[in-house]
Amino acid sequence: MYAWETVDVPAVPPSNGDVPQQLTLFDTASRRQVAVAADVETARMYVCGITPYDATHLGHANTYLTFDLINRVWRDLGLTVDYTQNVTDVDDPLLERAAETGVEWEELAEDQTELFRSDMQDLRVLPPNNYIGAVESISCVTELIEDLLGSGLIYQVGDDAHPDWYFNTAAAPGFGGVSHLDEAEMIERFRENGGDPDRPGKRHPLDSLLWRYSREGEPSWSSPLGAGRPGWHIECTAISLRYLGANFDVQGGGADLVFPHHEMCAAQAIVASREPLADAFVHSGLVALHGEKMSKSKGNLELVSRLRKAGADPMAIRLALLDHHYRDNWEWTPDQLDRATERLALWRSVANDGAALPAAETIAAIRTALRTNLDAPSALAAVDTWASASLNVGGDDTDAISQVSAAVDALLGIKL
Repeated sequence: MYAWETVDVPAVPPSNGDVPQQLTLFDTASRRQVAVAADVETARMYVCGITPYDATHLGHANTYLTFDLINRVWRDLGLTVDYTQNVTDVDDPLLERAAETGVEWEELAEDQTELFRSDMQDLRVLPPNNYIGAVESISCVTELIEDLLGSGLIYQVGDDAHPDWYFNTAAAPGFGGVSHLDEAEMIERFRENGGDPDRPGKRHPLDSLLWRYSREGEPSWSSPLGAGRPGWHIECTAISLRYLGANFDVQGGGADLVFPHHEMCAAQAIVASREPLADAFVHSGLVALHGEKMSKSKGNLELVSRLRKAGADPMAIRLALLDHHYRDNWEWTPDQLDRATERLALWRSVANDGAALPAAETIAAIRTALRTNLDAPSALAAVDTWASASLNVGGDDTDAISQVSAAVDALLGIKL
């Protein structure tokens, strides 16, 4: 599967003075701020992608902008970035939506994936090196399941017609170490998020589906496990291990993926590789609308594509999202786009002048803010201060505008 077109990232000269020389982020598993990719030349990151049965809403965009900033900070630190993202282009919600609308599921998946690509392109998100669909990774998944067979944690549940394959998640070493939830809360969240803790025959309620045996009317693929299709968690585990290897630097996604998804993936990976899945588990906050988290199932969505069609500048949309710390949960209101549009106009008015105040202090402040737990709001405030002072006080530095414009482009992804 192809991603979207690459985005040019201008080089920004290094800052002098007391600027952090590594990126620190909050690790959900250790529950503390840690340095990520501090002693490597290539930073490896996996971010869980969309299930393409509906358009990209602002909650999705908020997540992918978070990890886009991480990508940009690493590049600014001189690292090569190996970034993998998946597309769950076969899954129950997609099949259900296709049946409801009378559209072939393959057509629906491709249509919505293409819309996602165009949204990411407009928002100037750097594309992943590896953009991998679930369908194209079937062999990767079945190979991993076969590797897991020797663990004794793989078993079948169901009658002779539908012998689905499960992973004995609760027996995996370190299970629970990502989310730190107690068992009762895990079971309830599992049930709320598409799991099947009450299915008869399972060894433990928290065991996860690895391979769903073929049902009439559902897509399926042949495999040594019988005809069927992969479960959700094993898809990401298989793709991440295949393309990045074990113990990569950052496993990322929205906070709603902490449990069950990332907990389940971590359990499968440590049994398969005898190493942790990732060095740090990083999660972005959730975006609400009308008092509830944006959700395709509830329909309370504000779409990137709808804002674009209404005339919103994609850079203003990006600024509106970046004005929230990546870990915060927050609620979208239309006035946030208005404020972002005004901010963009201010920055661009300075960019169109012939000179401004010197840039070095501002660029150092942007770098310091982003390298310190990805504090995008403080980075934006540093540019605001420079822009306002340049307009109100004036300046005679003829290089400052191009320097700040390059830094804002490279580090924040905002094209002035």
